Amino acid sequence: MNLRTLSQFRFQIARQLNLWHCCFPTCTIQKSDCAADRIRSFSREISAAQVSDGRVLKPILILMATRNGGRFISDQLESIARQSHADWQLWVSDDSSTDATLEIVGTFAARRPQGQIKVLRGPGIGATENFRSLLRRADLAGRCLAFCDQDDVWDADHLARGLQALTDVPNPLAVYGCRMRVCDAALQELHLSPRPARPLGFRNALVQNMLSGNTMLMTPAAAQLLQEAEAEAGSIPIHDWWAYQLVTGAGGTAILDEQPGLLYRQHGANVIGLKRGIRTVPGRLARHLRGKHREWALQNSAALAASSARLTPENRERLRAFTEALSAPLPGKLASLRRSGVYYQSPQARAAFWLSVAIGGF
Repeated sequence: MNLRTLSQFRFQIARQLNLWHCCFPTCTIQKSDCAADRIRSFSREISAAQVSDGRVLKPILILMATRNGGRFISDQLESIARQSHADWQLWVSDDSSTDATLEIVGTFAARRPQGQIKVLRGPGIGATENFRSLLRRADLAGRCLAFCDQDDVWDADHLARGLQALTDVPNPLAVYGCRMRVCDAALQELHLSPRPARPLGFRNALVQNMLSGNTMLMTPAAAQLLQEAEAEAGSIPIHDWWAYQLVTGAGGTAILDEQPGLLYRQHGANVIGLKRGIRTVPGRLARHLRGKHREWALQNSAALAASSARLTPENRERLRAFTEALSAPLPGKLASLRRSGVYYQSPQARAAFWLSVAIGGF
């Protein structure tokens, strides 16, 4: 039974309750009442469906890392409140904000059901470590997990669409992301984020992050995998890139929805922005020449090696070949990269990468 069918059952339950209270507003429903019997029957069908179908995914834990987000965070919080999928809990970890961020979150929490919003103190050493601290402390309890930025605006069906996509995948180890409507600070749309030209997977994840964390939703199995592996990982450059690598490396499925699911706000204080097209080549090449991509690759490889027992045998071999390439001279580097099978999605990224390899930047 899929989520749509379950939703229909829940609608029928609500309809029975509404009909009963409209007809008998002062009466208490007794065990022998026909309406109550119908409601219990529907509830049993829902419970049976949830037990018999291990892929029914409902509760979601949302993790949001904040730092001086007072200018935009209200828009994001209100977009979470408007989600058509209402079974969520939000954990906010704040890195010592000096603006109104915590006050805004507190006001929002006061309007929500008790316990739906939880506020924590962050480690104060950057967004990646703040998200890692949330993951480390998260009470997963078999729930799906979503990452959330403080300055975006989610479409009302963002969570529902992600859940449906994950439910439709036969693999219980799966992570979902979607394209984004890239906007300016005033939410005026600029363009869509790129669509993938090739399938998502571990060979792509080793060199490129195609799943933006602010769109990520994952199955309980994927969330548990990340939480366990987080304790093994050393330094990682970007939490969502590591998540994409680890889930696909362990044999999981990565989904990138071609339909956008949120407004991705670009402003002067973005931790990570989004550029596209041929204009990205000089910046990419400059980072390669400075050794930044190689530094990130070394950190990612070390983190994945620490969790190598969680990877499939085939992907362990790919990781080994990729790691060897990072320290090999050019002939050996080229051979190891070919053995690893890594690939980029766009011609611009591919050109910048192979040029940097040829001139010794990677």
